Amino acid sequence: MRETTSEPAGNSASIAASTPERTLVSVVIPTRNSAPTLGACLRSIARQTYDDVEAVVVDNFSLDATREVASEHDCAVLTAGPERSAQRNHGARHARGSHLLFVDSDMVLEPTVVEECVAAARSGATAVIIPEVSFGEGFWARCKRLERSCYLGDDDIEAARFFTRDLFYGLGGFDEELNAGEDWDLNARAKSSGAAMARTASLIHHDEGRLELGHLLAKKFHYGRSLVAYRRKHRALAARQLLPTRPAFFRHRRALAAQPILLGGIVLMKSLELGAAALGAASTLVMRRRSGPVASGADRA
Repeated sequence: MRETTSEPAGNSASIAASTPERTLVSVVIPTRNSAPTLGACLRSIARQTYDDVEAVVVDNFSLDATREVASEHDCAVLTAGPERSAQRNHGARHARGSHLLFVDSDMVLEPTVVEECVAAARSGATAVIIPEVSFGEGFWARCKRLERSCYLGDDDIEAARFFTRDLFYGLGGFDEELNAGEDWDLNARAKSSGAAMARTASLIHHDEGRLELGHLLAKKFHYGRSLVAYRRKHRALAARQLLPTRPAFFRHRRALAAQPILLGGIVLMKSLELGAAALGAASTLVMRRRSGPVASGADRA
C-alpha cells in the first residue's frame, strides 16, 4: 500500500506516464467498509495479462479492515468521500495513467480485461464496456445472477467503465450530485459526445456475497434518493432502465421460464426494489419541498 498525499496528477499525467509504446492504465476502486471483497478485487488486478497497470484505492473513511487489506497489495490509497462519484473523480485526479478503469471493490476482473480494453483503445475506442455477471451465496444471490445474465449486451443497462483520460475529463467526470446511476449518466454523456465505444469479451464478476433482501432494499432506498436528479437528466433513458418489466426480460423469457422458482424470486425482488427506490425518491422530493426557496435557489445556482 502507498499512502498518497501528493498533488493531483490531472490531465498532464498522461504525458508523463504513457508513451506511444506504453499505455499506463489506472484502475480506480472506491471503497467503504470493503474488507471482505477488496482482496479478491486487487488480486484480480495484479493478475492481469497486461502489465502496465496501477491500482488506486479511494477509501471513504472505512470502519473495518479495508485499509489493512489494501496494505497487503501494491496500490495507492487515498481518502475521500462522501460518495462513489466524488471518490472516483478524486482517484482519477491522482491517477497517473492515460487511461482510466473504474471498478467497485466487490468486482473480480478476468485476467484479460485490461488487455482487451487497451487493444480496443489502440484501435480507436475512447470508451469500453466490460460485461458483468454475478455470483454469490443464497437464494437471492442466485436470483440476482439470473437477472444480471439477462442484461448482457443490453445497451440500456451496460455502461462503459474504461475511458481515455481525455474523454473522461472532456465529459467532466462523474456527476457528484448522483449517488446512483452515475455510471449510466457518464455512459450516456459519452455516447452523446460521439465517443467511439467498444466492448470486451472478457467479463467482470460481481460478488454479491450472501445477499440479504433487507440489505438490498436499504441500498435501493439510498439509490432512489438520486433517481429524481438522474431522471431529470435522462428522462427517456431512465424510463426504459427503471421499468420493472425491462425488455431484457422479454428477450430472455425462455431462460427465465426454465427456472420458475428463481423467476418468482426475481419478480418479488424487483417489485420490492422498485418500491424501496420509489420511497427513496419520494423522500428526496419531500425534503426539497420542505426546504422551500433555499433549495430552489441552490438548484438554480
